[in-house]
Amino acid sequence: MTHPQSSSSSSGCPVRHGSPVGADGPRVTLYSDDFAADPHHAYREMRPRYGSLVPIELSPGVPATLVIGYHTALRILNDPDHFPADSRTWQKTVPSDCPVLPLLEWRPAAIRNSGLEHARYRQATVAAIDEIDQFALHNTVEQIAVPLINTFCGDGSADLIAQYAFPLAFAVINAMLGCPPDIGQRAAMGLAAMFEGVEAEKGNAMFNDAMADLVALKRSQPGDDIVTRILQHPVDFDDTEMVQQVLMLYGAGIEPQQNLIINTLRLMLTDQRFAGGILGGSLSTRDALDEVLFTDPPLSNYCVTFPRQPILIDGVWLPAHQPVVISMAGCNNDPAISTGKYTDNRAHLAWSVGPHACPARSVAYMIAQDAIDQLLDALPEMRLAVPAEELTWRPGPFHRSLTALPVLFPESPPLPVFSHQPEGSSAS
Repeated sequence: MTHPQSSSSSSGCPVRHGSPVGADGPRVTLYSDDFAADPHHAYREMRPRYGSLVPIELSPGVPATLVIGYHTALRILNDPDHFPADSRTWQKTVPSDCPVLPLLEWRPAAIRNSGLEHARYRQATVAAIDEIDQFALHNTVEQIAVPLINTFCGDGSADLIAQYAFPLAFAVINAMLGCPPDIGQRAAMGLAAMFEGVEAEKGNAMFNDAMADLVALKRSQPGDDIVTRILQHPVDFDDTEMVQQVLMLYGAGIEPQQNLIINTLRLMLTDQRFAGGILGGSLSTRDALDEVLFTDPPLSNYCVTFPRQPILIDGVWLPAHQPVVISMAGCNNDPAISTGKYTDNRAHLAWSVGPHACPARSVAYMIAQDAIDQLLDALPEMRLAVPAEELTWRPGPFHRSLTALPVLFPESPPLPVFSHQPEGSSAS
C-alpha cells in the first residue's frame, strides 16, 4: 500500500520506491559489515532515493524506518503523542531470540514509556543524576585513568579500547552506581552480548540478573551513589522497576561512553587540525568532542519510537507499531542543516531532544573530556599504529564503534598514583 499522492522529502527529492508502509523493494540493512564500514556513504546514497525516511532492516526480517532528515527528526522527537516509545505491540510480532529485541523491548523505565509513566520514571533518574558531585567525579576519572595508563605506558603500544576506554567507562559507571566489580563484570558481559546481537537473549538475562543483585545490595547497604538515591526517591519503585532504571543507566554508561571516547581519540589522531593540537595546536578536546557528536556519535541510530497508528509525514505513510529509528549521524549530516562547522555548535542530535533527551549529557561529556585529556597529557606523542583506513568498525544497527584503536608512543615511566579511592567505590 502506498499513498496515492506523489511522495517527496522535505528537500523536494522524489521518493521513487514508495513509502515504508509498502516498501516492496529491498530494504537497507543496518547490520551489515558494509554499512558499518562506511555509513556516511550509505546516508548519502539514501537521500536522493528515499528522501528523509528510509525503509530499513534492523536485523533479518525486522523492518523499520530510518529518519535521516534533521527537521523530520525534530518533529518526531518532539511529538510523543503520535510517536510514543512504547514497544509492547511491536514486540509481539518478533521472536524472543530476535537480536535487537533486548534493546527495543518494553521496560518499566523512561526509555520505553510516554506521558505520565515516562515522567514518573524519568524524575527519579534525573534527580539522582543531578546530585552527582562533578568535582568529585573529575577526581574519580583521574584516579581510574592514571593506573590504567600505567599498565601500558612503558610498553610503547596499546589498544585504547581494550586497555583504556572500556575499562575506564566500566570503572566510572560502577563508581557512580556503587557497583562492586563482580556484579559489574557480569553486567558488562551481558551488555556486550546485547549490543553485538550475538546471544542477545542470554546477554539480556545475564544483565538483568546482575542489576537485580546490585539493587538488592543497595537496599541492604545504601551508599552515596545513584542507585541508593533512586531507591530513596519518593516515587518508591518496586524491585522490578528499580532493576530497569539501573539497567538503563548502566547500558548508557559503558558502550556509548566508550565509543564517544574512542571516536574522539580517532579524530584527534587522524585529523591534522587535532593531531597538531595534541602538541599545542589550535583545536581542543572539546572541539573534537563537538565534531564527533555531529559526525560519528556513539549511538548513530537510536531514539526509537512506535507510532500508534499509520501516520503521514513528509509525504510518506509510516506504519503503526513499526520502529521509527532516528539516525543521529544521518540527521546531523543532513545537507539541509550541515555547515561543516562544528566548533561551539551543539545543534546535533547525539543526546536526542524532546522528552527523551539524555539526562546525563553533561556528565558523559565531562567523563569523555577528562579521560581523553588524561591520556594525551600522559602520552602526547601518541600516534596510530596502523593507517587510518585499516581501522575496522563493529557491525550493528545502533552503535558506531571501532573493533580496536591500536596506537604507538615513546615508552614512558609510570605516572604518580593518588592514594585515595574514587568516589563511590567505598559504597560498593
